[in-house]
Amino acid sequence: MKIGEIKKIYDEIMARPLMEYDTMKSELMCFIKDFSFDDRSGVVKLIEKAENSISKIEAETARVRDMMKFENKYSDKEYICGIDEVGRGPLAGPVLTAAVVLPRNLVIPYLNDSKQVSKKNRELLYDIILERAVSVSVGMNTASTIDSIGIEKANKDAMKQAIDGLSVRPDLLLIDAVHIPDIDIQQVSIIKGDCQSVSIAAASIVAKVTRDRIMEEMDKKYPGYGFKSNVGYGSAEHIKAIKEIGPCEIHRKTFITHFI
Repeated sequence: MKIGEIKKIYDEIMARPLMEYDTMKSELMCFIKDFSFDDRSGVVKLIEKAENSISKIEAETARVRDMMKFENKYSDKEYICGIDEVGRGPLAGPVLTAAVVLPRNLVIPYLNDSKQVSKKNRELLYDIILERAVSVSVGMNTASTIDSIGIEKANKDAMKQAIDGLSVRPDLLLIDAVHIPDIDIQQVSIIKGDCQSVSIAAASIVAKVTRDRIMEEMDKKYPGYGFKSNVGYGSAEHIKAIKEIGPCEIHRKTFITHFI
């Protein structure tokens, strides 16, 4: 076979969807076996790339499995729910929380704290989570509610909304550094939980993507503040716009007292 034809086979293997990592690994191993006899430098380089790809798949699988330590610790619980929020600090837009119940031992490559994941991969992971999860729900409170009851209460109330919206009742809640009052479900609060628990990481991805999409729509409704890029956070462009054209309906009035 020509080297170009062999490379095409390798590229087709590597183009497999994210969740087909087991099939990808198996096909890469077959690729190595089929072409290891070929000593042409171009093929040798492709074999090396295949070997490196297998190593990366194994390392990523191991990393994600290590993020199951809390889920494994409570293996007697049928439905373990991860909860996370996004939007505590912005000057505009809602605080939004997500609750996610994943199937036991589901490995989702590149699942991590949403802040550690590229926008492209967040979108891919979002679709995978919604497709594979036992149940997903979001809760939200608007800027006016945040101004009325404060960010802490608004955040915890949004978490309750997300839990109530699940199609199954969780046996355990894994939460990123928060305790929710008045919930009769066992809770475990984990510092930096979005990078230590697959359930919380999944919730962080869902919350981040959902809120970013909302803020993209708000950018169309309220142009001039740069909501599509700053998603409501206090960038220099955003603060300048507040000072020049004043706040809009989705600004948190209690968060912008220094600028107006």
